[in-house]
Amino acid sequence: MTEYICPECQKPITDDEALLCHFCGGSLRRAGSGFLGKLKYSSPKIVIGLIVTVVILSFLLSMF
Repeated sequence: MTEYICPECQKPITDDEALLCHFCGGSLRRAGSGFLGKLKYSSPKIVIGLIVTVVILSFLLSMF
């Protein structure tokens, strides 16, 4: 189990999946650590661009 330190209250958090501190309710700033987290919390332009790119690539692959 990994221990995280809250950047606001400096208390240790042992829950690996917690996004908010159990003591003060502050953000642990771990939401954007992976690819899906960055995708989820990014601007809508990036998500729309990714969807358009996948649709265009799938159309081009279906043509061949």
